[in-house]
Amino acid sequence: MEHRKKSMEELGRLSPEAFREAKKIPVSVLLDDIRSANNVGSIFRTADGFALAHLYLCGITATPPHRDILKTALGATQSVSWSHHEDAEALVKQLRGDGAQVQCLEQTEQSTLLRDFVAPAAQHLVIVVGNEVNGVSQAVIDASDGTIEIEQFGTKHSLNVAVATGMVVWRVSSLVR
Repeated sequence: MEHRKKSMEELGRLSPEAFREAKKIPVSVLLDDIRSANNVGSIFRTADGFALAHLYLCGITATPPHRDILKTALGATQSVSWSHHEDAEALVKQLRGDGAQVQCLEQTEQSTLLRDFVAPAAQHLVIVVGNEVNGVSQAVIDASDGTIEIEQFGTKHSLNVAVATGMVVWRVSSLVR
């Protein structure tokens, strides 16, 4: 069996212009005070790869055209819809008021394990990911609909935020497609 890599033409990827016009899945990600612009860029690539509806960059989260975002996003800042908001808690309240379900990626007493999470039918889902050291703020958790937790079995208490975002987005994208 041959495992030849596909060419760019064979992959049939959309142009950034066509991607902006293409249908997106009803999932967005809210970045709550992400410190690393490299993580932000990686999350932009994930958002492009899974055709997410939007990225909300909140608080101290860096925004394009920050050079470290551009380095890791590899052009995804040109295709992914995004906006910056100073106050993540206020945005969560607004999004919920607009009918979105907001789930924080965090370890809490009442969190739902990722493998057990059921995406809302016909409702926009917003996944909140938090600061690399402090996680999602308690105020944002309190304003949200719930929390999703990724089970871990090693010695560390958390995963890299960009890796964790990719895991959750992959899982929920398979539920909403």
